[in-house]
Amino acid sequence: MMLMFLSTAGPAAVIAFVGYSAVRAVARNPSASPRIFIAMILSFIFAEAIAVIALFIVYNLFSK
Repeated sequence: MMLMFLSTAGPAAVIAFVGYSAVRAVARNPSASPRIFIAMILSFIFAEAIAVIALFIVYNLFSK
């Protein structure tokens, strides 16, 4: 159970860091918000994909 928590804590931290950085970037340069938004969404998608893959791996390791 602790391994499942650790496999999702990393991507959650990445999502938090990317969101915080995106808000700061938009505050500094509002005209670049469309490009920042696209990069932020892509980062969220990749972080969530890593979390899902990690959960599948942990489930497969301990399902037997």
